[in-house]
Amino acid sequence: HREGDLHLLDCGEGTQRQMMRYGVGFSVRDIYLTHLHADHYLGAFGLLRTMGLQGRAEPIRIFTPPGGRAVIEAAVHLEIEELPFEVSVCELEPGQEARHQGYVVRAYRADHPGGANGYALIEDPRLGRFNPDRARALGVPEGPLFGKLHRGSPVRLPDGRTVRPEEVVGPPRPGRRVVYTGDTRPCEATVEIARGAELLIHEATFSEEERERAERTGHSTARQAAEVAARARVQRVALTHLSARYSDRPGILEREGRGACGNCQILVAHDGLEIEIPYPD
Repeated sequence: HREGDLHLLDCGEGTQRQMMRYGVGFSVRDIYLTHLHADHYLGAFGLLRTMGLQGRAEPIRIFTPPGGRAVIEAAVHLEIEELPFEVSVCELEPGQEARHQGYVVRAYRADHPGGANGYALIEDPRLGRFNPDRARALGVPEGPLFGKLHRGSPVRLPDGRTVRPEEVVGPPRPGRRVVYTGDTRPCEATVEIARGAELLIHEATFSEEERERAERTGHSTARQAAEVAARARVQRVALTHLSARYSDRPGILEREGRGACGNCQILVAHDGLEIEIPYPD
């Protein structure tokens, strides 16, 4: 969720059941698929039909890595009965982005067999802090002129003087950044796009004892995910996409990751986990 916008990153089988279980709701704006392995997109088609049965009329976009459009479009229209809303399937090349009000979702190239995207939600810079005391001292009356200055426009006072925004507004403040890797080996692209992020959601399919298997299958160990987080200097890293063998003992992965994540906070994701992300300042 981002200020009323709900985005879905991957949609495996059973996703809509989990959405109902945790009260997420079905008002999804966009669906971002990291790659075309069935466990990451098979639930999308049942979800779309549930939306149709609920009377959805708003269009929805499904974003895929390069080469994914034909497969997803064919599956969307597999049934004879058409959906009552428009579904647009769009391919995103690494570096391309979907623009929303106040933020973008940018694709980057993950390292997984068959080609995969990771995604970063990146907010636009926010306005600098407005100094009302300084504005009053310069003779600016409270009211609409305060807002005009804060939005970056100079104002002219009754005595003929002009007050410029930089006199009463501080430098722009950074927005928030959340990065979702999908399936991937540890890679430099994740380090670069996640640099300074408030949250990195990184796959950690295996523990170190399966490091060779992780490399062979295009996945990461918990320690490798933590090392990526440390290099990117993220605030928090959430480990996800865990092998079922760790479902009863996720602490193994947390301990391995904690030893390599530097100063960032590390946690193992679980069903129903909610993480609130405050502004950096």
